Amino acid sequence: MRKTPLVVLAVLAVVATSCSSGDTATTATSRAETPGSTQAPGSAGPTTPVQRDCGAEYLAQFTPRQKLAQMLTVGVTGADDATNVVRTEQVGGIFVGGWTEPALLADDQIGQVAAAAKVPLMVTIDEEGGRVSRVKDLIGVAPSARETAQTMTAEQFHDATLTRGKALKDLGVTVDFAPDVDVSSQPDDSVIGDRSFSDDPAVVTRYADAYISAMREVGVGTVMKHFPGHGSGSGDSHTGAVRTPPLDQLQTVDLVPFRGLINSGAAVMVGHLDVPGLTTAGVPASISPQAMSLLRDGSGYGAAPFSGVIFTDDLGGMAAITSRMSIEEAVEAALVAGADNALWITTDAVPQVLDRLEEAVSSGRLPADRVDASVLRIAHYKGALTC
Repeated sequence: MRKTPLVVLAVLAVVATSCSSGDTATTATSRAETPGSTQAPGSAGPTTPVQRDCGAEYLAQFTPRQKLAQMLTVGVTGADDATNVVRTEQVGGIFVGGWTEPALLADDQIGQVAAAAKVPLMVTIDEEGGRVSRVKDLIGVAPSARETAQTMTAEQFHDATLTRGKALKDLGVTVDFAPDVDVSSQPDDSVIGDRSFSDDPAVVTRYADAYISAMREVGVGTVMKHFPGHGSGSGDSHTGAVRTPPLDQLQTVDLVPFRGLINSGAAVMVGHLDVPGLTTAGVPASISPQAMSLLRDGSGYGAAPFSGVIFTDDLGGMAAITSRMSIEEAVEAALVAGADNALWITTDAVPQVLDRLEEAVSSGRLPADRVDASVLRIAHYKGALTC
């Protein structure tokens, strides 16, 4: 968001305050543990506790380029590809797609990839159930969201998700790009279709909440998608531009699940959606400052401010973006607009993307303090920073 330097400073201040509440000097601890101790006359005053700024310590371990790399999640073909991009650039996350060698997860090769990272690595996947399932051969099939809502209660879905979430975690997955909280009545085989729990936003909210809660219990991160709502979009962003109903119409349907779940602990994925009344013509939500501001501030759709991680949808394999700009341009546009993490499906362009981002920081198009704020948000989300 171009208008948020003060917001970013506030976020960093909160992080710094919360991170500096931990370790104090040993001398202070020892004194506190000695009941009745007194200070000798004429001796120096009590030692002032030394407080750590663990957020600053976390950031200090990265070069400026590596901080930018922490804001990238890239698709990999297998263990060698993943290990190389993590070791050479320290990307923050890898994405396991349908094209990824099954052995990466099946043969526990994630360990060697994670060992190349300075900090915990996000291992991400699209595992919604139904037709969007990358590891059904490893952990079994699950019904689509629509079938789930028609055949089991939210409580039963929660319990089923516990089992599936544990299986994902055992494979090494740390973040699932689910649940899909789009509200849709479109045919099952349309781009959203049966990936939506229901055309009733209350039902979508209830089942998505059960999913997020269960995944949190087993330690797998979740990502709600596709903000601000793909369920009534005009087409498929994989194949071209998608136009949603105007923003005022989204308020009472598509935005309802996001509004209800914004404090659930899930991250949010922003879609490649042209939204009348919100986005500038030709600038989809995933690279739109207005869309990022709507999500971050919350007031424009009656929600609480969102302090979590904002992911983009895939910037490298979907025509709604690729027909308009290169991957280097798209990643810069997304991060400048206010996203915390840019997602795309190959490692090929990572060096070129980082070259461009370094220049964007140098020129001031991407403020360095905003980079720091995003890196810290991501760190908290993936459990790399707990103070």
